[in-house]
Amino acid sequence: MKTKSIRPDKVNVVTLGCSKNLVDSENLITQLRGNSYDVSHEKEDSDASIVIINTCGFIDLAKQESIDAILEHAELKKAGEIEKLYVTGCLSQRYKDDLEREIPEVDAFFGTLEMPALLARLNADYKHELIGEREITTLPHYAYLKISEGCNRTCSFCAIPLMRGGHISRPIEELVLEAKNLARRGVKELMLIAQELTYYGLDLYKKRELPRLLHALADVEGIEWIRLHYAYPSKFPLEILDVMAERPEICNYLDMPLQHVSDPVLAAMRRQITKSETEDLLGKIREKVPGIALRTTFLVGFPGETERDVEALIDFVQAQQFERVGVFQYSHEESTSGYALPDDVPPEIKEERASRVMEVQEDISLAKNEAKVGKVFKTLFDRKEGKYFIGRTEADSPEVDNEVLVLAKDNYVRIGDFAPVLITEAEAFDLFGKVQK
Repeated sequence: MKTKSIRPDKVNVVTLGCSKNLVDSENLITQLRGNSYDVSHEKEDSDASIVIINTCGFIDLAKQESIDAILEHAELKKAGEIEKLYVTGCLSQRYKDDLEREIPEVDAFFGTLEMPALLARLNADYKHELIGEREITTLPHYAYLKISEGCNRTCSFCAIPLMRGGHISRPIEELVLEAKNLARRGVKELMLIAQELTYYGLDLYKKRELPRLLHALADVEGIEWIRLHYAYPSKFPLEILDVMAERPEICNYLDMPLQHVSDPVLAAMRRQITKSETEDLLGKIREKVPGIALRTTFLVGFPGETERDVEALIDFVQAQQFERVGVFQYSHEESTSGYALPDDVPPEIKEERASRVMEVQEDISLAKNEAKVGKVFKTLFDRKEGKYFIGRTEADSPEVDNEVLVLAKDNYVRIGDFAPVLITEAEAFDLFGKVQK
């Protein structure tokens, strides 16, 4: 029995997981609106009759969050709150048969590359003319730009190739068109994302072409910041850094997940790099782009990881003084090569190791932030929250990095605009300042 009025032509899309999933949802929303559907994104108390959940299946916590979301909406369907429930994305790709058996309330499950089939289920056509015309669900002044799909790497802990397939680059012309359309709508910052940025172009152009793509995107009028996410360290093409140094539009920022530094763990992870090679690479990066903000992530608790390995990782973090660090705990994923190894690090030890690494990084971050007091930084303002306008410097990506706070009563800025900010105070993960006239 229906408990509220619902709109038969209205769809609510729910996105879980990473920024790559968000781009997929934005493309889906664009296609649905092109077919005259009224579409909302993660709207609470929606009157939509159709809900599409775009799931994540990367690690245990993400999988559980996706399952919980599906079950929650299955209950809404039972109660007559919605009429149709569809599930897409990585979890659906990986566990479709199991999910169909366990959650029959879902009308259909679709994999990561099955958007045309999902649209057809809704009597909607896939419109090729909408490629590059993507709607965005982020704040209007920044957007993610997915330059490729899938991954050809064989890291033993990672299930992404199982869910996303092999590496497929998008043509430069298509990406430039999308960037121009985004810029026309007010986007000033692009976050380039891929499972592996440095592989870009090998399939289409038979050589790595990220530098050529960066030059083309930097030429797009209106785009002031372009930042790079998810570069693989092994065989890293240093010519990327030449473009970064040459073009002011390319942020002096690089997100390069290193995962670990202990040679035995790196070998077991199949990372194709050693500690010595990693240190050499980091030295070259900092030499080519002085002042670059390096963001990395580490994975603790991999099978066989010892206390000695963790101490080596902590010493490495202390020595390298990264600007930004994130730490994940290993999740034992079926069908990966690492799954054949015993998951022999207890959950409480994984958590303790992650905390120890982040404690070291917190001190590093505080010291680096304190060194910024008295200096002026170009800041892009994202929002007003409470008594503060909140923005980011070139060293900070949305959602994951530090923020700059200025008192609204003493400063006026327009959301989505850049402004110079004098830093007056620092905490471990936040800066406070005053807008300069």
